[in-house]
This record gives sequence, C-alpha cells and structure tokens, in this order.
Amino acid sequence: MKFVSFLRNGTPSWGCVDDRGLFDLGARHSGLYPDLKSYISGGMPLEIFTGLRDADLALTDIELAPVIPNPDKIVLAAINYWEDDTDPDKVPSYPVLFLRLPSSQIGHGAPLIQPRSSQKLDFEGELAVIIGQGGRHICPEQAMDHVAGYSIYNDASVRDWQKHSHQFTPGKNFVGTGAFGPWMVRSEDMPSPKTGFALTTRVNGVEKQGTNTSRMIFDIPYLISYISTFAPLQAGDVIVTGTCTGFGITRDPKEFLTPGDVVDVEIEGIGVLSNTVEAEEEAKSHAYPTA
Repeated sequence: MKFVSFLRNGTPSWGCVDDRGLFDLGARHSGLYPDLKSYISGGMPLEIFTGLRDADLALTDIELAPVIPNPDKIVLAAINYWEDDTDPDKVPSYPVLFLRLPSSQIGHGAPLIQPRSSQKLDFEGELAVIIGQGGRHICPEQAMDHVAGYSIYNDASVRDWQKHSHQFTPGKNFVGTGAFGPWMVRSEDMPSPKTGFALTTRVNGVEKQGTNTSRMIFDIPYLISYISTFAPLQAGDVIVTGTCTGFGITRDPKEFLTPGDVVDVEIEGIGVLSNTVEAEEEAKSHAYPTA
C-alpha cells in the first residue's frame, strides 16, 4: 500500500495509490483523519479501505506534497555507510545527527531550489523511516514495531553554508531542498531492513550513488533507540538514515547541481523520487501547510 500527501487546487489532502489511481482518503475521512500523520497516529486502521472501488483522482490531477508535510521532527543521520575504504578505527562511536525544518521540504516533482546565495547545491539520496507508534527509551529489539513505513529522501545540501561552522543547520535547511516522496510504503509491504534495499541516485540519468541500506553503520533499530532516548518520538516523525559516498562534494572534480539538472533517487521496493533543479528566482512557491 502506498500513501501520499497532496494538494489539489491548493487544498491539502492525503490518500492511497494503487493501479486504479488515487483514493482521496482525506476527503472521505476528514473528521477522523484530516492528514496522513493523524491516520498514522490512529494506528492505520484497515477498515477505511472498505468499499473502495473506483479511484477519485489520477496522479496527474494533483501536486504531490512531502509524504509527511507536518512532522513534529525530522532527524537526519550523517556518516552512516560503510564504504570500501572505511577505516573501522575512524568510525564514530555514536551517530552524527542533525535536524531539518518541515518548511524546507518539497514533494516529488517539485523543484529543488538552488539558492541565490550559493552555487554549491549538492544531492544526497537516502532512505526515510516514518514513525508509526511513538515512544521514549525504545529498545532496539522492539524498535521496528514503531515503524509505519518507508519513503525516499533527497537531503539536498548547500555545502558552503553547511561548512560555515561545525553545525550543519544552515546548509541543511534552505527552502526547497528537502525532497521527500513520492509516497510511503507500509513497513509490512517491504522486506526486512536487515536484508536491505538497493539505493541509487542519478543526476541527468547518470548514476552517482549506489549502495544497499544493509551497509548502514548505525542501523534503523539503533537509530530509533538512540534518538528516542533524548527525544520522545511521535507518530509521523521522520528519521532520514544517511547517504553513501558519490555525492557531488566527494567527487573529483566536485560536481554541484545547476538549474535544469534532474535528480532521481531510487530505492528498491519504494520507487523513484524525482526533482528538477530551478534557480531561486525562477522557482514558484511550494509552501505546503505544516500546521
């Protein structure tokens, strides 16, 4: 089952997608579940699918929003993949984490915005984990019970602003740089994360990143447990699990995104997140409701 958040004629809603099209569950169940986060918080009951026969919309009728436009928190990991040249003695003892603002997010098909203050916009294809059941002090053995589903994230980073200090925050929160989508696939519809999912990032059709999520240094149960120790997790929270080498600043010569570039991030079992880069002066607003 694939779940989406979307806008139709400027009005936000959410629903599910299959071969028949899109079912507008927000319109059908607005009293109980006004958005996807509230449905996840309510335990994702299956009875809302009873009687669904004809789709309400085609994907071409709507604008996809970030899968969760309004999470309480977005926590991202850095330096989280074993590479062929990784020195075990230099692996951090604990995950390197930072936060993103929901207002920096965009959906599948929306423009990645190259800010007018920088020419160093970079790409990072990553697996996103969406929390279903919240909690505090979650043990690793029970952590996967707290996962609602998975999606794709492009943690596009403004590298010079990221390097202004030891803190990543400025370079990770420019408007229109957190691409999240196209949808959430329920955890029960995906293989075990221990098996791993193939992850590939392409720029203009050329592969730049390729890995398998089983190569994470700090795996999903560990990240959930570690984060929930200092911050209570809530339904709809998003954990973005890190990227592998191959992004622009790691290449020789360095490769940064420019207007017109198309970035596709593909994860096995989920699909493809695609966004075209636009200059800030040219990009239209994609301010999705986050309240």
